[in-house]
Amino acid sequence: MEEGQERVVSLPTEAGLAEERMLGAELVREMVARQARGEGAKRIARELGVDRKTVKRWLRLARWQPRRGRARPRAIDQFADFLERRGPEVGWNGVVLHRELVSLGFTGSYQQVQRFLHPYRAKQKWAELATVRFETAPGEQAQVDYGQLQVWIGEQRETVHLFVFTLGYSRRLFTRGYHNERLATLLDGHERAFRHFGGVTLTCLYDNPRTLVLGRSESKVLWHPLFEDFARYYGFTPRACQPYRARTKGKVESGVKYVKRNALAGRRFASWEELNSWLERWSAEVADLRIHGTTHERPSERFAGEQLTPLGARPPYRYERVRLRRVAKTPLVAVGAARYSVPVEYVGLIVSVHESPGHYEIFHQDQLVARHPKATRHSVRMEQAHYAGLLRVGQRHGPPAPPRCDPNFGPLGEVMVRDLALYEAASQNEGGGAQ
Repeated sequence: MEEGQERVVSLPTEAGLAEERMLGAELVREMVARQARGEGAKRIARELGVDRKTVKRWLRLARWQPRRGRARPRAIDQFADFLERRGPEVGWNGVVLHRELVSLGFTGSYQQVQRFLHPYRAKQKWAELATVRFETAPGEQAQVDYGQLQVWIGEQRETVHLFVFTLGYSRRLFTRGYHNERLATLLDGHERAFRHFGGVTLTCLYDNPRTLVLGRSESKVLWHPLFEDFARYYGFTPRACQPYRARTKGKVESGVKYVKRNALAGRRFASWEELNSWLERWSAEVADLRIHGTTHERPSERFAGEQLTPLGARPPYRYERVRLRRVAKTPLVAVGAARYSVPVEYVGLIVSVHESPGHYEIFHQDQLVARHPKATRHSVRMEQAHYAGLLRVGQRHGPPAPPRCDPNFGPLGEVMVRDLALYEAASQNEGGGAQ
């Protein structure tokens, strides 16, 4: 078939154009099939109800082709070069560009400008969304994030804040569930992750958590001073994602989804301790042994190539926050929106509450009087031994004794209790007098 025959020829009449627009690929294939059976164009046109010239043209092409319309010249096309150069400078703002085009002699409408800019805006949008995967060298980076999930613990659904720490090179992860995302729990998660992996990466990447990032000044991140001290203690450099560019932290965000969907989907636990025990076992038995979708290796095997900075003999970071509280009559101490018991003899006294990542220790004059694991908000932690000697609520007692020293009660007073021998002697004396 010659090249000239591949071109669709425009029909001369409006009726023909409308008819051609109604033709589809199925109808054209039927024309070709009928011709192969020996039918002529006149008969095909008559039976299919199509113009004979149209049938002949499709039979000549032997297959259906979409109609190639001719591009009509537009008034805005002469300003295309200006728009391509000026557009990025004004953020492809159609109002601004239309105003400037009018000053250059453009007579078209604002909608024409908007239609012209549409493909350029779409291209810019996809360029902003596109992210090049950044692979890190062994021991170079870890990514840290939180994820929230509703989990059944005991008889109620609890909001679990999942701390997820992912090594950038090997993709090994450490995860633990917490009641909140405060600074104390964040430091505790780091501490446990470092001990779990046996070392520290050179940098840790974060998605600007408010507990750590206090703000920015001249493109410099202002970190919480306590967290800065923690980072110096372990020798890593904290880094924050650019605002609204959290996808640069994709490894750990994928890890958060993986924990939610694989480790905790449909699970129920008797306690928080059981939840975290399961997460630790799941990490070792499932997450570390899977074939990772990106590296195509097991994280446990790839971890052999990680070059973490060893912890050595460095003791755990000591983080304490001290508060002063007066012991209530209950006797309970209020701290962190919860209440904790102390021995009854400290009622009314001032005690100091030392907060560590997982516990509260209560001291009186440098003496430890109580130690409690952190409780959920508005809950109460009580130890039975702290209430020794106190009457229990609801316990029954005998009626109170009547007053015995009321001087006004004498005439109606109580019956005096005397020895029976006195009554016997008195009766004998009365009898002797009668004789």
